Amino acid sequence: MPVGLVSLDPPYGSCIVATRGITVTLNERANTVADHLAASADALRIAVQGISGARVIDCGVQATGGLQAGVGLARTCLADLGDVALIRGQFGPAVQVQTDHPVAACMASQYAGWQISVGKYFAMGSGPMRAVYGKEELFGRFPGRESAPVAVGVLEARKLPTDEVIAFLSEKLFLSAEKITLLVAPTASLAGTVQVVARSVETCLHKLHELKFDLTSVVSGYGIAPLPPPAKDDLAAIGRTNDAILYGGRANLWLRCEDDAIAAVGPKVPASASSDYGAPFAEIFARYGHDFYKIDPLLFSPGLVTFHNLTSGRTFTFGRTDAAVLRQSFGV
Repeated sequence: MPVGLVSLDPPYGSCIVATRGITVTLNERANTVADHLAASADALRIAVQGISGARVIDCGVQATGGLQAGVGLARTCLADLGDVALIRGQFGPAVQVQTDHPVAACMASQYAGWQISVGKYFAMGSGPMRAVYGKEELFGRFPGRESAPVAVGVLEARKLPTDEVIAFLSEKLFLSAEKITLLVAPTASLAGTVQVVARSVETCLHKLHELKFDLTSVVSGYGIAPLPPPAKDDLAAIGRTNDAILYGGRANLWLRCEDDAIAAVGPKVPASASSDYGAPFAEIFARYGHDFYKIDPLLFSPGLVTFHNLTSGRTFTFGRTDAAVLRQSFGV
């Protein structure tokens, strides 16, 4: 059993569920995970409350949260289409992710692509509620939008959502507040750190998306990244969690395509393809005035990427990890 007492039993099953030809939506799958988390709130050190009728699960804002809350957050982000575990990695504790539904789990659900800004409240929104909203550019590149009876999202934020935020989401999702579940944790919380670092496969896929690679050829994904030591605030945590993936993350993708397509795109995929690579993310972030959108987008991907071509039987590896930058970032 990996470190963290991760349960692989229902309701955490990771296969697509279909009953009499009706496929369960991403949001319904995530809602089942949220139900399990809510039922185990005391053991997970999380808190469940209603805000304007919506179910809000605090995993690290006012509640203590912990490692298992982080695993639950990550599985919710993946719409329970991937397994998440805490294991012993090359640099100490690490977050491992694997999925046989990479595009649905990582791009239609996990990717933090919805900036939720209402009044003075701001959060990065991820999870399958994005598939219901469906307004992001990437949903025009591959299937993923869905109509669901419930919506489940994860907010990376320092505060719990306000009544105005719930009203905003209800309007955008075309669902009553009672049908919405939100899980919330700041980056610097233990649970928040786990769920961010569980994005090794997602960042790899998003880089491929930015490079105009056909994501429908990707069959399965596996990734691992070190779990950083705790940071004193969210800004420091953003630096360490990014470094965990940029300099310590490793992703493996199984796909079906031509070898030439992999050879052409592969060198551009790892973080080292970026001119910004080589310094701790906190330094890079400060250099650009803490504006993510000024940073070279080629930076955001795992350090080491391996492609396994099921069509040809060949394997291609690009990039590298960098223990020296990790030690500098983690302060160890």
